[in-house]
Order: sequence, then C-alpha cells, then structure tokens
Amino acid sequence: MDEQQSLNHSKWECKYHVVFIPKCRRKTLYTQLRRYLGEVFRKLAEQKECRIEEGHLMPDHVHMMISIPPKYAVSQVIGFIKGKSAIHLARVYGENRRNFVGQSFWARGYFVSTVGRDEEVIRNYIRNQEEEDQRLDQMNLWR
Repeated sequence: MDEQQSLNHSKWECKYHVVFIPKCRRKTLYTQLRRYLGEVFRKLAEQKECRIEEGHLMPDHVHMMISIPPKYAVSQVIGFIKGKSAIHLARVYGENRRNFVGQSFWARGYFVSTVGRDEEVIRNYIRNQEEEDQRLDQMNLWR
C-alpha cells in the first residue's frame, strides 16, 4: 500500500481499477480459463513493467487493480493485456472450442478509475465482488 516505486528519474505511485468484459458478456471465464487467466495477466503486466496488485475473475467480467508506471498510457497497457491474452486463449483453447476466436475474445473498451487514497476500499470491493453479486441475485428472486 503507500509504497512508491521508482524509475531512473522519478518516484511514482499510479494505481488504477480496471474492468473489462468478454464479447457479449459470455460466461466463459468460469470454466478452465479462470484458473490460468490470472497468471497470464500477471506475466503480460510484467512485460510492461506493471504489477497487478489485486484481481478477480468473475463469470462475465474481469476486475483488477494494476500499478502502471507513468511512462506508459493506461490504454496502451490494457490494450496489450487484452490483445495478448486473447491470442494466448486462441492458441491454447482454439482447437478445442469454436467460440475462442483470438483477437475478438474481449469486447472493445474497458472501465478505468484512479485508485488514489481509496486503495483499501477498492481492494475489498474486488475481493468481495462475487459474494455481493450472489447476494443481489438472491434479493432479486424475492421481487
């Protein structure tokens, strides 16, 4: 938490809350993919000198808190992670399933918000998002 990282001529702490979805919000992230996709995201982030601080794969979307150096644009890093992970999914799972079509696995766009001083609140939100969704679904059954 409150740890600053450094480059040659700067100290920085830039963390972002990012959410993105598969095309058509397909619930494909619950099967075999869920186990491996987190590690794929972490390795891709390391290639851009970034670090995924917190993350959770929901059935139909991805939440992550990611630390990105100021020399990279958020759009550049997220585009890299989404693009390379889609290619990885197409190579690994493409022969077995018809729906894994590589670069069109993820929907266009994403949500991003700076973390700032609310880091612990966002960490808890990401950790508990799945339970909260289940609780809200239960409440909707009684309407």
